[in-house]
Amino acid sequence: MDQQMSVVLFEKSQDGGVRELEERLWNSSMIAALEHVNYLIVGGREYETVEGRLNVDEGKLELLIVPVRHE
Repeated sequence: MDQQMSVVLFEKSQDGGVRELEERLWNSSMIAALEHVNYLIVGGREYETVEGRLNVDEGKLELLIVPVRHE
């Protein structure tokens, strides 16, 4: 059976503020794909991944993302 982990996405705004965008379960294939990707689509918007942190205390993967501006 494919294992799942809770992934929390934190959006960093241009002014430096950070807010929790969402939390959902990801399967091991999605987590492994993070080794090869720099961008995520969430809710129809594109985000660049900045950094990640494994929160061992809570058993969650936390990703800091910034919105991509298409001009």
